[in-house]
Amino acid sequence: MSDLMPETIQDKTLTIREMCEAFGVTPRTLRFYEAKELLFPERIGQKRLFTRSDRARLKLILRGKRFGFSLEEIRQLLDLYHVGDQQQTQFARAYDVAKDRLSDMEAQRDELTEAIDDLKSQMKWGEKILASMSSPKKAAE
Repeated sequence: MSDLMPETIQDKTLTIREMCEAFGVTPRTLRFYEAKELLFPERIGQKRLFTRSDRARLKLILRGKRFGFSLEEIRQLLDLYHVGDQQQTQFARAYDVAKDRLSDMEAQRDELTEAIDDLKSQMKWGEKILASMSSPKKAAE
C-alpha cells in the first residue's frame, strides 16, 4: 500500500476485500488478526470496515512477521502506541526487540553457512568416491 495515496483514500475506510488487495493478504488473515486483537475494524452488521489506523497496524504487523517477531511481541509493541510519551516507549521497545531478533537471525545465518560449507565438502568427497568407482581398474589392482 502506497504511503503516497491521496488523502481522501488514506482517510477512507476499506472493506475486507480492499484491504486484501492493498496488502496482498487473505480475508482469513485479516479475520485471524482481528481475532487475536491486533486489528479492530469497525463492524456494521457482518461488514468490516478498516480505518487508517487499521491499515497502519496491519503494515506494522506484516513487517514484524517478516522480521520473525512473534504475534505476542507485535501485540505488545502495538499496545505501547497509546502510552502517551510520543511513542518513545514504543520505539525503545521495538528497538530492543529488533536488536534481539537481528542477533538471532545472524546466528541462524552463521549456522546455515556452516551447514552449507559442510554439505559442499561432503559432496566434493562424494564426487571423488564416485569418480574413483567409475574409473577403469588396472589388472594389478
